Amino acid sequence: MVTNGVAPFSYSLQGKKVWVAGHNGMVGSALLRRLSSEGYDILTVNKSELDLRNQAGVNTWMAAHKPDVVIIAAAKVGGIMANGENPAAFFYDNMMIATNIMHAAYEQNVERLLFLGSSCIYPRDCAQPIKEEYLLTGALEPTNEAYALAKIAGLKMAGYYRTQYGCDFISAMPCNLYGVGDMYDAQNSHVIPAIMMKAHAAKMRGDNILTLWGSGSPLREFMYADDLADVLVNLLQKYRNAEPINVGTEQEITIRDLAKIICEVVGYEGQIEFDTSKPDGTPRKVLDNAKMNALLSKDKICQKNGKYDMKIRLAQCYKDFLGRYDDGDARQYA
Repeated sequence: MVTNGVAPFSYSLQGKKVWVAGHNGMVGSALLRRLSSEGYDILTVNKSELDLRNQAGVNTWMAAHKPDVVIIAAAKVGGIMANGENPAAFFYDNMMIATNIMHAAYEQNVERLLFLGSSCIYPRDCAQPIKEEYLLTGALEPTNEAYALAKIAGLKMAGYYRTQYGCDFISAMPCNLYGVGDMYDAQNSHVIPAIMMKAHAAKMRGDNILTLWGSGSPLREFMYADDLADVLVNLLQKYRNAEPINVGTEQEITIRDLAKIICEVVGYEGQIEFDTSKPDGTPRKVLDNAKMNALLSKDKICQKNGKYDMKIRLAQCYKDFLGRYDDGDARQYA
C-alpha cells in the first residue's frame, strides 16, 4: 500500500554502526542523544582528526571504520549576513562535505545514508505550504543562494547515486531549526540565536531599545533539534523513496512575535524596533508535511511546538547559551 507516495519499508538500526557526520553541531549532538538513548553503535570523528572537505581523508577514514549507516548532519551554516559575505565558502564547504561523504559511502557499500538538506532549497516565491515537488520551479532567495545550491546538489547527488549505483540514499528537508548546542556568533548565527544574543546584550547594558534586522513580518516554521533527531531516526527505519521528504512542525510564527517570546525568556523589558533597511529573506516559508505525516504516527512527530512549548524550549536554549558563552561581557554579543 502506498500512501501520499510513500511505500511501506522497514530497516533496523540494531547491530549497525551509525556514523553521525557533524556530531558536534546542534543537529548532530541531538542525533547522538537520540541514538544513544536506544543503545545504538555510534561512530564520530572530530574536525581536528578529519577534514570532511578532503576526499582522500574521508575515503581513508570510512574504509578503516566501515559504517553501515551514515547521517550527513555536517554543514557550514550561518544567517543572512554570513551567507551574503561568504557565498564561495558556503558553496564550496557544503559541496565538498556532501560529495566526499556520499562517494565514499558508495565505495564502501554503506547500507543506508541520510542527507540533511534545508527548506531554503525551495524557490523564494513558491506556493505555500511548500511541497517537495516545488523544488527547482523558481528562483532562490538571493541572501542564501550559495548555501541552497550546495544543498540542492547534495540531494540530487543522493538521487543520482540511487539511480546509477542502487545506493540506498535518502534526503530530508527540515524547516528552520533551533536547540541546545546552537551556534552563537555575531556574524554567523541563525535568527533565533542572533535575536537571543542581541536581547541578552541589551538587557546587560540596560538598553531601552533593541533593534533587529528587517521588518519583523516574515513567517517562519521552527522545529526543536531534538524533535528533528527523533524524526530522522524514524526516517532511517521507515523511508526509502528517492524523492526528498519535508520535515516540519506545521506551526508558523512571525519574526516579530518570535522576538517578543525570546525577550520574555531573556528578561529584556525594553522596546523592540526593526531596521527595515536590512533584508528580510524569504517572506514566508512553511513546509507541506503530508509525506511525513503519512509515514510516521502522530506520536512520532512533533506537533506540540506551539508558542507555549516554544517558550519552554527557548528557555532551555538560553540556559545553554549562558552556560557556554556568557562571560559577563555583553559587548561581544552586540
